[in-house]
Amino acid sequence: MASLLDMRRRIKSVKNTQQITKAMKMVAAAKLKRAQDRVTASRPYAGKMSDVLGGLSSKVTDFSHPLLDERGDDKYLIVLISADKGLAGAFNANVIKATQAFIRENESKSASMIAVGRKGRDFFKRREIEMTDEYIGLTGSGQVSHSDAVDIANKVIERFTSDTTIDKVFVVFTEFKTVLSQKPVIQQLLPIVKAGDGDEDGTSANAEYIYEQPPAEIFGRLLPKQVETQIYRGMLESVASEQGSRMTAMDSASKNAGELIDTLTLNMNRIRQAAITKEIIEVVSGAAAA
Repeated sequence: MASLLDMRRRIKSVKNTQQITKAMKMVAAAKLKRAQDRVTASRPYAGKMSDVLGGLSSKVTDFSHPLLDERGDDKYLIVLISADKGLAGAFNANVIKATQAFIRENESKSASMIAVGRKGRDFFKRREIEMTDEYIGLTGSGQVSHSDAVDIANKVIERFTSDTTIDKVFVVFTEFKTVLSQKPVIQQLLPIVKAGDGDEDGTSANAEYIYEQPPAEIFGRLLPKQVETQIYRGMLESVASEQGSRMTAMDSASKNAGELIDTLTLNMNRIRQAAITKEIIEVVSGAAAA
């Protein structure tokens, strides 16, 4: 049986851990509010841009662009967005599992990866997949810079246009639903999906557009911007999901620490009571013997 001193030390250690988890929960809650606001603001723009570009690309038949060219279905480039830090519940595990499932479903295809985030990079670097580029430390502060998303988008575009063996580019990120719910998403990034290919209601495909500039000038500017926007949105969604998952995990850890403190305190009181009872018995026994 543990001594009274050992129990006191364990209780003190758990209390210190509980203070840390409570502080981490408060920090994650503050970061979550900012990240959630940025996600909410970015979704309408990203959605409408995809909608408009999908409609434009389906209408233009006498113009070709490298980011619109349909290729085969043999080689994939995966852009995985994960976190740089742990202690976020199942956040990193879920997005990594979704990526693994996607690779298994397409095991006949050749795949390479661009990792955004330390956790995804560390996991897949030990697996048999080509890691072409990695971006570490971009989301550790809980905020995302648009310039970082532009750098990643430029690298993706460069890889897609220079390496004609890459048929499709997919981005994998965690979409923020609520604090308690986040969903891994796999989205085709390149070639850009035309309205008729993925638009169920056909709204974009049926829309009529008036061009003030030649299609080459319009697409030359907007298509790279579309890649930037989707990567930026994925990073924002990932950061919000990470903070929500961390806040939930730290709240559960704090509650579990409280329950453990109660159990340890009860055991400590029992040990102390047993020691007092033993001393009383020894005193009474000594008095009776005298």
